[in-house]
Amino acid sequence: MVFSLFPKKEMTDIRYKIKIQPNNMETIKLELDEKKHGAFNLYVDGKKLGEMTVSIKPDLLTVYHTGVEPEAEGKGYAKKLLEEMVSYVRANNLKVLPLCPYVHAQFKRHPDEYEDIWKKS
Repeated sequence: MVFSLFPKKEMTDIRYKIKIQPNNMETIKLELDEKKHGAFNLYVDGKKLGEMTVSIKPDLLTVYHTGVEPEAEGKGYAKKLLEEMVSYVRANNLKVLPLCPYVHAQFKRHPDEYEDIWKKS
C-alpha cells in the first residue's frame, strides 16, 4: 500500500493496479466556553463538517443537537461524534441527558449499550 503526505490526491499503486483513495484527516475536538457550553466539533482536513452541541455540569452532559454538513452526510460522522461524546462521558463519570433527537434515538435503539450513562428525564 502507498501512503502520501497529501491525502486529497488519488494514488495508484502500479505494482497491483489497485486504485487507492487515502483516508482524510478526521479530528474531533471538544470546544467549550467559560460556562462549559460548546460542542464536539468534527473536522476533516481542517474544515468543520459536523458538530454535537452540549453543555456540561459537574455530573451531567446535556446534548442539544447533532448536525453534519450536507456534503458530509452518509459518511458515519454523526456516529463518530456520538462515540467521542460517550467516551468523554465515561472517562469523566458523567451522565447524559439526550435532548438531541439523534442521540435520544440511538440511546433508545441500543439501551444496553448506554444504560450506564443515560439520565432519563
